[in-house]
Amino acid sequence: MNKQNRSKGLFLVITGATLWGIGGTVAQKLFQDYGVMVDWLVTIRLLIAGILLLAVQYFTKDRKQIFAVWRDKRTALQLIIFGLFGMLAVQYTYMASIDHGNAAVATLLQYQAPVMIIIYLVLRKQTILSGKDYITVFLALGGCFLLLTNGSISELSVPASAVIWGLLSGLALAFYTLYAVQLLAQFDSLVIVGWAMIIGSFTLSFVHPPWEMDFASLPLEGYVYLAFVIIFGTMIAFWFYIDSLQSLSPKETSLMGSLEPLAAVLTTVFWLQEPFGSFQWLGTACIIGMILLMSSGEKEPLKN
Repeated sequence: MNKQNRSKGLFLVITGATLWGIGGTVAQKLFQDYGVMVDWLVTIRLLIAGILLLAVQYFTKDRKQIFAVWRDKRTALQLIIFGLFGMLAVQYTYMASIDHGNAAVATLLQYQAPVMIIIYLVLRKQTILSGKDYITVFLALGGCFLLLTNGSISELSVPASAVIWGLLSGLALAFYTLYAVQLLAQFDSLVIVGWAMIIGSFTLSFVHPPWEMDFASLPLEGYVYLAFVIIFGTMIAFWFYIDSLQSLSPKETSLMGSLEPLAAVLTTVFWLQEPFGSFQWLGTACIIGMILLMSSGEKEPLKN
């Protein structure tokens, strides 16, 4: 693996995961302070971000790929599956968990995905557990546990609905990460992510059309937050995350993506002014240690 390509992959997944985490906190503010509905936010953010990604592809890369993905029945079906069970599933379950709990809880529960991916790869006999795998999984899960509970299960005060949606989000993220590899082997990430977002938005539009919103009641700062969620927390975050799969393995990408809960917790603490205990800071150190450990290793070959 070319060192420069690996460094690029690490930059993409770290930036994407960080923006994703911050975007979740901003979305929480939209839900709590501005009365924005989950269904509507997921629909509008996927629609606009998807169109923007395809526009970037059209003006900067091979524009023929935009419609070429639909010409083969097999790839078209794969894209639809990815759009529904990958993109839409990740987006909706994550936002629903935020709405029922908060951004920190949602992202921490979502990042059970690395464990799900490693278990899946082991069961499929596509990888074997190494000593490094045990350490990174321990740091990821231990860090998430400490951040979520502050060291004591008795202090966990999260609605059951938030936990369920968060775990479903982790499952969706695991599928999203693994399934994307097949499509990325044939088409640019902008094409795959852009169309997947549009597919997800179109489907959810039957539940909550994007035009059904009292736009006049949303103040200027609300539109600023909305723009951040769509551009940085969705378009750039998903693009960078999925593009990193071209340089890193699905397992590495998912583990490195644990920066998302760290970003969500820090913004929740310093921006939304929620309390943060000593054990939660220890959890933060565990996640940073895991990231440093992952970034020092070599990439494994992608498994199809």
